Amino acid sequence: MTIRNIVKIDEEKCNGCGQCVTACAEGAIALIKGKAKLVSDTYCDGLGACLGTCPTDAITIEQRESQPFDVEATKEHLAATLNPSAPRRLEHRHNGVCPSMVARTLNPDQPGSASAAPATKQQSTLSNWPVQIKLISPNAPFLKNADLLLTGDCVPFAMPDFHTKVLAGKTLLVGCPKLDDAQFYVEKLAEIFKANNINSLTVVHMEVPCCFGLRRIAELALEKVNKAMFINDVTISIEGKIVDV
Repeated sequence: MTIRNIVKIDEEKCNGCGQCVTACAEGAIALIKGKAKLVSDTYCDGLGACLGTCPTDAITIEQRESQPFDVEATKEHLAATLNPSAPRRLEHRHNGVCPSMVARTLNPDQPGSASAAPATKQQSTLSNWPVQIKLISPNAPFLKNADLLLTGDCVPFAMPDFHTKVLAGKTLLVGCPKLDDAQFYVEKLAEIFKANNINSLTVVHMEVPCCFGLRRIAELALEKVNKAMFINDVTISIEGKIVDV
């Protein structure tokens, strides 16, 4: 057992809308008898991606003694929802499947498809290396007075004009809030914010709920070093377009 952040749901305030269930990429929340319930502490990463989705403010984050977040158990839990014979506690979440795992066939005329016209030659606007959060030193010279772009690692694949529309003029940090160690990201970003004067922060993520956790990671890192900063939050659709939210 350890003391850590964990979701707390006020049953009296909960109206059973299920939006938090959809927002929780780990499947830690389910609707039981019309109320949102925390299924297991081990599935909750404590980042609070579900917070902003609750229309009645029934969800908060508390620090309490809890089992650690278990990545492997969470993966098994999510995999079980793909099994037709498994209990379907998340029925309204894309038939029990995490939205980031739903297979979709995109427009065959999109760039990159066999029928699409050849892409015109474009220049890279990447200004730093490495780009993976795990590999970047908080003291890297390119972080000084930087305009940071924190992006989910699926974004550049989905967005054909990623370089020109969002990357140009920015220092790039890349990670996956679903598959990587979110707490490690919080700690690393906190070190970066502490060691550098950051001019601006843009967070770009996919429209799938788990990717929204990237913004929460940035918020927690800023809180950790007591820094207030406006976060320019950009959502990208599966089709690679900027979404107004």
